[in-house]
Amino acid sequence: MIGREQQEAVLRDASFEAMEVGETFGPVRLVVDDHMVKWCAFTTDDYLPWALTGAESPFGGRVGHAAILVPDLLRLLNTKFDPNTEAGLHQKEEVWFSSPVHVGEEVELHASFVDKYTKRGKGYIVTEGEARSVADGRLLVRKRSTEIARVDPNVELGSRSASEPSRKVMGEWPQDRPAATVVSAETTPGTHVLGPAKHVHQDQMSVFSNVQAFWRNIHTDIEAAQAAGFDSTLAQGLMETMYLSQLGTQLFGAAWFTSGWMQTIFVGPVRPNDRLQTRAVVIATEPAKDGGSRVELEAWIENQAAEKTAVGWLGALALA
Repeated sequence: MIGREQQEAVLRDASFEAMEVGETFGPVRLVVDDHMVKWCAFTTDDYLPWALTGAESPFGGRVGHAAILVPDLLRLLNTKFDPNTEAGLHQKEEVWFSSPVHVGEEVELHASFVDKYTKRGKGYIVTEGEARSVADGRLLVRKRSTEIARVDPNVELGSRSASEPSRKVMGEWPQDRPAATVVSAETTPGTHVLGPAKHVHQDQMSVFSNVQAFWRNIHTDIEAAQAAGFDSTLAQGLMETMYLSQLGTQLFGAAWFTSGWMQTIFVGPVRPNDRLQTRAVVIATEPAKDGGSRVELEAWIENQAAEKTAVGWLGALALA
């Protein structure tokens, strides 16, 4: 995991004005070791046997969780920008999975700013990044993040004010038949799937948001959250991407690690002690040119009040 030793000696304020399209981050190298796997398991409450013990792994041994490198790709930003000065919130995350990363494997991370714009009083910055194996250069995962880096004083954050996606997640949950747990090439549109349930704890939020590197922000520190106008700390949106990636592994198995795609849009805050439920509905099944089918689902996360906190889509190759 990216820590203080990989940050520059002098970090800049994470202001919208200081962020320029074309700026690059990395390369940063790290080893996906046992500690990193346990970090991922604890913070996301995902105790995948393939990662922890290698039991029944389809890859011939232990592999990291499919999205284990996604948080470090996001944190490449903080090799140059001070995380304690970040003022905004994560809005959207898109991830493509190409290959599993084996436990003990060294990887190299790169990222860059690819776009910035202002909309409805908020300044957005878009970052793209990828991780590759040092040993053989194979692509492991790539991502595209959209974050708020500036907010006008009259705009309230964390109040379900995120922009609605142009493509709608219907979020309709059938009550007349049981939910499925996996999908296959024969799965038909309309099939609904119940995914992992989560009880979000502050210690998980804090460790996920790098409290071990002494970061003080709205995710790890109540005083920082209150200074930003919130009544509590807020979980990183990226934690919800990790939850939905766990759903992808549940649905597709090994194929999620090699052909998975997901997009998550964060539409409401997640606070300590929230209880979340992931849900998904199959919206398309199309033949794949190499056999099997590409199955796509709309997915969402809702809290104990039945309010959606994240919506999006995921898909991968499903075999017959």
